[in-house]
Amino acid sequence: MGIISWIIFGLIAGIIAKWIMPGKDGGGFIITVVLGIVGAVVGGWISTLFGFGKVDGFNFGSFVVAVIGAIVVLWVYRKVRT
Repeated sequence: MGIISWIIFGLIAGIIAKWIMPGKDGGGFIITVVLGIVGAVVGGWISTLFGFGKVDGFNFGSFVVAVIGAIVVLWVYRKVRT
């Protein structure tokens, strides 16, 4: 996937993660995008590590992995900030 695709994919994953875990995080839109992109990468790495597959395109499995990764990254971000 190209960099623009990763940014769009991360944006969507970050927004969904923020919707699932609402709260006051600060940083706004840019932090949401960054957390989503990092979450997609972390989710892909973790799912590959455990043998569940990888983030390899715009499909439902990759989207679920990216959202779960974004939720994990958002949770860690909140723990570090407090």
